[in-house]
Amino acid sequence: MRNKNRKGVIGALLVAVAILAAACGGAGDDAEAVEGPEIVVGAQDFGESAILGEIYGQVLTDRGYTVSSQALGGFRDIEMGAFEGGDINFAPEYAASMLEFLNGPDVAEATSDAVETTEILQGYLDDVGLVAYTPSDAVDTNSFVVTPETSEELGITSLSDLAGKEDELILGGPADCETNPFCIPGLQEVYGVDLSGNFRSLDAGAVTLQAFEAGEINIAVLFSTNGVIADEGWILLEDDQTMLAADNVVPVVTTDIDEAYGEDFRSLVDEVSAALTTEALTEMNRLFDIEREDADAIARQWLTDNGFLE
Repeated sequence: MRNKNRKGVIGALLVAVAILAAACGGAGDDAEAVEGPEIVVGAQDFGESAILGEIYGQVLTDRGYTVSSQALGGFRDIEMGAFEGGDINFAPEYAASMLEFLNGPDVAEATSDAVETTEILQGYLDDVGLVAYTPSDAVDTNSFVVTPETSEELGITSLSDLAGKEDELILGGPADCETNPFCIPGLQEVYGVDLSGNFRSLDAGAVTLQAFEAGEINIAVLFSTNGVIADEGWILLEDDQTMLAADNVVPVVTTDIDEAYGEDFRSLVDEVSAALTTEALTEMNRLFDIEREDADAIARQWLTDNGFLE
């Protein structure tokens, strides 16, 4: 699950500030300005968050809202500090990971159902003055990846196919895979697959990718929307017994913003979320990570292609 760091949030520092490209000059040219507080979108310190922040920020700007962005020099702990300090009031989030961040150490409440997980999450958000909107179908969670060659050689396209083939497999991924209920323990409990003795503790990104490309491991634990997966044509094993957590994209806003703008605002944000898909998010990550395109340009093209911008 994405960044479950539970460090304290008091006194978190914002290290960079950026105005959304689409927001320069305020409301869209043809939109009537919407009266109310400025919407400040917080983007965590990775490309996908920056892209999502641009997507929501640009469409809100086009509809007449005043929008700016805070680039956060860290992950969820920094983001929560920014919410608490009033530095941001909107952030694209992930349902399961935010839930497991807020519910404290050694508590696992996230499920594979996005709506159920978001409802549980809302119980914790109530305590900190935040509101989760409708989760998107786009999900970025732990995934188990093999090459087409390994898939064909071992006859594996799903996690169920791993059963009985443990001796031929070497799994690599972040250290918490050994205890994460959506990694090795989940494979054991849900699929009856024990890879605990065949695990290499690496990371959730570059080191795991290097080991995978070098053939040192033949299954990699990667985030499911990692652009390299699509670029290389690797196989993401199907979670056919729904073990993985619902880390669906979900916008989170302060209650002040929710109450100030009401149903029209929520409906617009939900409309954007409903158009997002895992496939689209993966492709946008590929453009960012592989093609080195800017997040604002990627977001603008997606919004145009999906009829939100002209």
